[in-house]
Amino acid sequence: MHLTAARTAHTKGGVAPARAEDSRDADGMAVASFILGLLGLLVLNVLLGPIAITLATVALWRGTGRRGRAILGLGLGVADLVVLVTAIQLDHTVSWSL
Repeated sequence: MHLTAARTAHTKGGVAPARAEDSRDADGMAVASFILGLLGLLVLNVLLGPIAITLATVALWRGTGRRGRAILGLGLGVADLVVLVTAIQLDHTVSWSL
């Protein structure tokens, strides 16, 4: 079966709405990873950093339309953990505060 014929057959079978829903979910994950990564630079970076990284990775894996936001969320999540490790090293303790 040709690719366009397969797409037409799937659209008639109801697969297209589920695909659109997956895309919306991935877009939401990309935006959430960006926001959580940004917030993680200020508070709770030990918690928000890994969540931002996970959401961005899943959004990219699902093929989000907001690829730039997902990449920014991934970078901010990594930056959260780098800030945490740097602050811990400078303070010579496991916990740190301003």
